[in-house]
Amino acid sequence: MHYELLFSFVLATAALAISPGPDNIYVLIQSITNGKKYGLATVAGLISGCIIHTTFLAFGVSAVIKENDTLFFYIKLFGAFYLLYLAYKVFKGDSRILLCNENVHKKSLSQLFKQGFIMNVLNPKVSIFFLAFFPGFLFSDSLSAVFQFYVLGFIFMFVSLILFSSIAILAGSISDYIKKNKNLGVVLKWLQIIVFIGIAILILL
Repeated sequence: MHYELLFSFVLATAALAISPGPDNIYVLIQSITNGKKYGLATVAGLISGCIIHTTFLAFGVSAVIKENDTLFFYIKLFGAFYLLYLAYKVFKGDSRILLCNENVHKKSLSQLFKQGFIMNVLNPKVSIFFLAFFPGFLFSDSLSAVFQFYVLGFIFMFVSLILFSSIAILAGSISDYIKKNKNLGVVLKWLQIIVFIGIAILILL
């Protein structure tokens, strides 16, 4: 068991969860506009969708590992270069955190849960990201790959759930802090770049 890999995975997941992206910004806006419980309903939907991506990854990549070590190496190589590409995209992107809640219409809790779930499940970028992110953190030589992918998946969901829920609950304070601290976007942007590059290097090594 390589516990240092699990610890690194938790830190990387946490850093990614607090970096401004479409999911956590959407949660923040729902909470500011409609209230905390509506933000939490959105979080529940988004996190639930990760189970589907974890399942596809666990059984798809595990089959590859059993059949061909060389192909699995190329999957990890793809993952490393995809993460470097994401770092480049973040570097070229705008560092401002935009909170536009003008066109957010109030929906029921069940509607927000379904919308969060569908947003996640039907987003191919999530599947590609899981494929790039997870294989580099397989932490045991004795446990089955399927089991390890599910462990990583549930760790990812748990850490994301805690941090996304915190964003929903503290929505007002967080939005005020973002508006007052114009340099926060730059800090979070570089945090995201460092995390992507760090994971890519870890996978390559």
